[in-house]
Amino acid sequence: MEALISLLVIIFTSIVINKFAAAALTRTGLSRDVASFQAASAFSGVGFTTSESEYVVSHPVRRRIIKTLMLLGSAGFSSAVATLILAFLGRTAAQAAWRLLWLGVGLLFLYWFATSPLVDRVLGRIIEWSLDRFTDIRVVDYESLLGIARGYIVSSFRVSEGSWLAGKTLREAGLREEGAVVLGIYRRGRDGVMRYIGAPRPDTRILAGDELIVYGPEEVISRLSRRLQGVEGDREHEEMVAEQARRLARERLIEEEATAPQVEG
Repeated sequence: MEALISLLVIIFTSIVINKFAAAALTRTGLSRDVASFQAASAFSGVGFTTSESEYVVSHPVRRRIIKTLMLLGSAGFSSAVATLILAFLGRTAAQAAWRLLWLGVGLLFLYWFATSPLVDRVLGRIIEWSLDRFTDIRVVDYESLLGIARGYIVSSFRVSEGSWLAGKTLREAGLREEGAVVLGIYRRGRDGVMRYIGAPRPDTRILAGDELIVYGPEEVISRLSRRLQGVEGDREHEEMVAEQARRLARERLIEEEATAPQVEG
């Protein structure tokens, strides 16, 4: 029974480690979903692809977190397998069935622990306090900061050969006129290494195969990612420019109403 309890403790500890790591990655600017996935991927060693690892390890703090997770995950997996074998080794059929039942109950509890919103709230407070107390990783709520809940998003997409953007400079594309801003470009060099161009200049040329990181209205970015070269692409650009002009007019009206002096009755 000691081996079975040890196995459940190992799994419980792994879940807590992943939650701590996800919270720490969130503090480096990753979204909660991405941070959770990257933490689980690094800890388990499953699904941590080359493109994802290049994105995450480009940040020194993220790199340290991921490295620690990989080391802990490697040791934890080996310990869990060894403990599982010891839990059932040399047991009678009845004993094995009884321990299998307890293992199932324990795994169900751990599943609830890992997915429960209540546990996330309580444990989240403890994790945030611990990170504030023992680390200097700064929390930034980028979703609120960038107005994600108000129809604006940060998204990425790859530029295809026939894309309307391919071959244009940022100035020629006129994306700001549509309300979209290119925050950065991932580009693979001749040596095959993916490099990041941060805050690209207006004369930066967009190449087929580039991955653009774009901020702006969700509809604009969605249509931009699918826009093809030709007359239809030019017409859609003009439509998006007109829509952005109307959007700016609405925002200007809101601003004027908010700053207008109030007339006392």
